[in-house]
Amino acid sequence: MLPQTFIVRRDNGFTLLEILLVLLLVSLASVAVISTLPNRAEDNAKKYAQALFHRVQLLNEEAMLSGRDYGLHINEKKALYDLMYLDSKGWQRFDKQDMPGQTKLPDNLSIVLTLGGDVWGNKERLFNPTSLFDEEMFAELEKEKALPPPQIFIVSSGEVTPFSLSIHSQGKSEPVDAWRVVAKENGQIILLKPGEVDEQAK
Repeated sequence: MLPQTFIVRRDNGFTLLEILLVLLLVSLASVAVISTLPNRAEDNAKKYAQALFHRVQLLNEEAMLSGRDYGLHINEKKALYDLMYLDSKGWQRFDKQDMPGQTKLPDNLSIVLTLGGDVWGNKERLFNPTSLFDEEMFAELEKEKALPPPQIFIVSSGEVTPFSLSIHSQGKSEPVDAWRVVAKENGQIILLKPGEVDEQAK
């Protein structure tokens, strides 16, 4: 009589350990992919800050070459800015095909204007500079004129109103996470990354 042989059959399927291992690998891969994806709002802040920086530079050069005065009006509430020039009829919107006169930021971005560079940042100042350019203050003027007056002047002599313009995603800390376009008192215009400090100002 032939000895009885035992055949061990294994069910087709995965063990609990194998399933947990696969889930762990999938979760690690997902985290790696998500961490490499760019933050859309922060990328937009960079894009709009760079565009504004180049436009201010171009207007500064154009002012000295053409002898014409230019200006910027910033509307923080609506997150937009107007580029304009001065002629015999007053301030007109600067509108060229490669440089729009008005730029509206996406809804997830904010723009903040600080006039006068670091001097206006002093907590002991006597008044709030933003109150000088309250949108409601010019409500009557805006009814008569299409454009409000600029807060930033770029004149033909090469002088630029000292300012700091911050563009950042909403919900972020403006000083730390903002891209900043800065015009210094010596007329130099610079672009600062989030967290970057102007070394020459130290």
